[in-house]
Amino acid sequence: MNTNLFSAFQLGSLSLPNRVVLSPMTRTSAESNGLANDRMARYYARFAKGGFGLIITEGIYPDLLNSQSYMNQPGIANKEQAESWRPVIQAVHREGKRIIAQLMHAGALVQHDGFTPIAPSAIKPIGTMLEDHGGSGEFTIPRAMTITEIRNVIDNFAQAALRAKQAGFDGVEVHAANGYLLDQFITDYTNLRTDDYGGTTEKRIRIVLEVLGAIRDVVGPEYTVGVRISQGKVNDIHHKWANGIEDAKIIFQRLSNASPTYTHTTEYKAFAPAFTDDSPTLTELAKKYGGLPVIANGKLGEPVTAEQLLAANQSDFVAIGTSALVNSDWVNKVKEGTGLNRFDHRFLHPIATLRDDEVV
Repeated sequence: MNTNLFSAFQLGSLSLPNRVVLSPMTRTSAESNGLANDRMARYYARFAKGGFGLIITEGIYPDLLNSQSYMNQPGIANKEQAESWRPVIQAVHREGKRIIAQLMHAGALVQHDGFTPIAPSAIKPIGTMLEDHGGSGEFTIPRAMTITEIRNVIDNFAQAALRAKQAGFDGVEVHAANGYLLDQFITDYTNLRTDDYGGTTEKRIRIVLEVLGAIRDVVGPEYTVGVRISQGKVNDIHHKWANGIEDAKIIFQRLSNASPTYTHTTEYKAFAPAFTDDSPTLTELAKKYGGLPVIANGKLGEPVTAEQLLAANQSDFVAIGTSALVNSDWVNKVKEGTGLNRFDHRFLHPIATLRDDEVV
């Protein structure tokens, strides 16, 4: 019995019919100028029709200066880009579901030559670019940000959130995970700053708190604002916080004080210990120290595993990623007891490269 998966939940001002969330996934299928398109509207509407109570978009870049990570990544950096999302939002709403815009700044993880990347420090990212999303070879060395640039990034996040609200999104999620800019500040080896934004964990998390505060100031107290946190990165999947549980305590407590609506944790495996073999999971630590509703992501495509995580009160929601790509009706199938399709790697490719009948 999947009684927890299909129970309703009040997430801030949003009344959601179940605990299943579509995880944000890079799809690189927007127009070259960052505009959302009809294919994206059909793509997101399929998940809404398939039963997902809440949909979180792929990462959307907030400014035109230096935040875009991938070619054909969607943006919300100006009014035209924001307005292009209206048909997507309306398509999801017609199915009676909710959709949240994930705001993402690339920082050093830039996979195109449109600008010189910026980051907390001039540290070359480890690993190589993601070939699934148009990258090839090693990353370039970013330029260390000035204090003025940090303040501009904070304001750009806030203005992007306001545009998202005005366009009709049901909320926004601040992407402070997976190795992108805000996570680069949190991570010790990518942040070698000696000012108020570097050094201790308390200082390295500061920019995320200021982004959340600036967003809250412009969207108001009732609008849904989430924050995504991880240890691993797209270019360093097994990274762990150096101070273990103590870092988790600092990070989740301070995030909670910045008044987000929820925390979204993402790990390679959501149900695995966060640090040592006997430590709690990252999502458990988020609930313990943050006290906010938690969305868990990471290898939760098996319904039994997802239900167990909710039943153990380790999280309030489960976010389904790659399993949803081959089962856009994952929720409906699980509810009906229908078998699920096995994951096929080609569905990680941009949806623009797939036929309409393949865009599940």
